[in-house]
Amino acid sequence: MTSTTGAHADFEDLRGRAIALRREGLSLRQIRDRLRIGNNDILNRLVKGEPPPDWTRRPNAKDDLRAKARELRLQGMTYDRIQVELGCSKSSISLWVRDLPKPVRRTPAEQARLAGRKRWEHEGPRREAARQAEKSRAAAEVGTLTDRELLLIGVGLYWAEGTKDKPHARRERVIFVNSDPRMITLFLAWLDLVGVERTRLRFRVMIHESAQVHAAERYWADLVGSDVAAFGKTTLKRHNPKTVRKNVGTHYRGCLVIQVRQSAELYRRIEGWWYGIVGAASAADLPNRT
Repeated sequence: MTSTTGAHADFEDLRGRAIALRREGLSLRQIRDRLRIGNNDILNRLVKGEPPPDWTRRPNAKDDLRAKARELRLQGMTYDRIQVELGCSKSSISLWVRDLPKPVRRTPAEQARLAGRKRWEHEGPRREAARQAEKSRAAAEVGTLTDRELLLIGVGLYWAEGTKDKPHARRERVIFVNSDPRMITLFLAWLDLVGVERTRLRFRVMIHESAQVHAAERYWADLVGSDVAAFGKTTLKRHNPKTVRKNVGTHYRGCLVIQVRQSAELYRRIEGWWYGIVGAASAADLPNRT
């Protein structure tokens, strides 16, 4: 006859082994097979109080929802808004976030602003995609440019952005200033078309003194295929502490000044071409203009 004390000792010994295996990360089935235990009740008693290893736990499909609900609650959302966002019941939401502080009640104006911001989060990307698609379609409509088309575009570009003579200051010099690298590239292509050699060009930078001046000089030099050392002295604009500037950051590179040496004749041609364009565009017989 087996004593009670002996049976208890055997159970405790077996329990110790079962707990050790549980802590090693074994499942109940693995412990049962390792210790050759055929009774599940005894097996459960042996490992009672020991948590199962993480890998044996079934994933909870609502864990992600719970985490998102808590995140939205911390942002100040009500149960109703969280329910709309996540599509789960209010009872579940209440259970998940009941330990979090209640959101501060917002005024109607604040609620309207938040609602508008939420709508824009969805509407903004859609509008931006439509905007970019329209730009791409328009760009594709241009196709290739003939020399005549580039000539006329360059004349209009210069007359809008370039230096022009005044009746009281007759200088007749071709000087083009712009901050848009695409404008600069187009103007250089136009100068090539009208026969201006690159050796006749002089470059310099105009930029705010608080900007990254050396980086801007390097950028423009690379764009026009020149050496920074060949550039003229950079013109620095003084900083007004009362002015809040918008043109800041690494993308602000100031303006590039392109001056064509010995350009009086070219300037007269540009002015003549411009008046020719204006005359052709305002002619009475527009359908037959060339």
